[in-house]
Amino acid sequence: QVQLVESGGGLVQPGGSLRLSCAASGITFSVYHMSWYRQAPEKQRELVARISRSGTTNYADSVKGRFTISRDNAKNTVYLQMNSLKPEDTAVYYCNAERTTPWGANTHWGQGTQVTVSS
Repeated sequence: QVQLVESGGGLVQPGGSLRLSCAASGITFSVYHMSWYRQAPEKQRELVARISRSGTTNYADSVKGRFTISRDNAKNTVYLQMNSLKPEDTAVYYCNAERTTPWGANTHWGQGTQVTVSS
């Protein structure tokens, strides 16, 4: 059974930092591309950051220079370090694992963790 379990969300003041973690089980973690998405109320889910299985990273323009995605294949965990947080970063953050096989894409989602940036 595949599980992606996010942790590390919470309430933080503007300018503060949080580190999200996503622990994966039931998959061969190292072959998956890992991403963080977020969804604010009444908005579509959007890609925040992605790290490929080879370690290449991509970021949404809105978080470049503030967020850092990383992975530890030995721990089957992906992280999102979020610095200089802004109120507009408030959202539910979801972990995503994805890989492409000859038979199609395998995609898995976590349950989400709430991040609230407010004074």
